[in-house]
Order: sequence, then structure tokens, then C-alpha cells
Amino acid sequence: MKDFSAAKRILRMRISRDRAQGNLKLSQVQYIERVLQRFNMKNAKPVGSQLANHFKHSKESSPKIEAEKELMIKVPFASAIGSLMYVMVRTGPDLTHAVGVVSKYSSNLRKHYWEVVKWILRYLRVTSDLPLFWEG
Repeated sequence: MKDFSAAKRILRMRISRDRAQGNLKLSQVQYIERVLQRFNMKNAKPVGSQLANHFKHSKESSPKIEAEKELMIKVPFASAIGSLMYVMVRTGPDLTHAVGVVSKYSSNLRKHYWEVVKWILRYLRVTSDLPLFWEG
């Protein structure tokens, strides 16, 4: 039987252990940075909350003109939501409410909700500056 050293990574997460304190930490900083790069949010100004109070969810935020509808067809909304859900499930339970709110609108996409997704991505900028860890 071979002696394997302790795992350092699993499912794109970095694993760190502190046996003396009994901590196991999982980090997705590298994945988050790739997500931010993919959606052109790498240099966006970070925000301190997952969902801003000024985002109102109503029928008034629906597209008013055909040009806006055409523009929103090209937006990678579902892909961004999937990336956010991956982070949320693995190490970011603080994203649950915000991602849940905007994911409901993926079938009827509006510019307003893409702005909400970009806000959540800006929140992830904070977590990429300060490593996002789950301790257990």
C-alpha cells in the first residue's frame, strides 16, 4: 500500500488543514478569479453586500424596447448564474439569497437582472481579495 500525502486540492478547491486547531479550510479563490475574468469583472469595484437595497424587483424593470430585448439575448446570464451557484454550493453560502433572487428571472431576462448579477460578481471581488474559506 502506498502512503499518499494529504490532499491539497479537490473539485477546484484548495484544502488547508490545521490539525492543532482542528480546522479544515476550503478555498475557491482561483475559481472565483477565473469567473471574474470570464465576465469582465476582474477590475470592477468591489462591493460589501451580496444584494444591494436599491435593486427593486418589479414589472417596471422589464425591457421596454425591442433593441433591449435583442441585447439581452447575447448576455451570458445562465452561465453567470451557474458559476455563482458553483461558488455558493461549495464555499459561499452567503450568496444563497442573492443568487436565488436573480436565478428566478433567467427565463425572462431583463437588463435590470443582469445588473444584479454583475453586482454579485462585484461582491465576489471582495472574496477574491480576501480568501473565501469554509471552516469545519
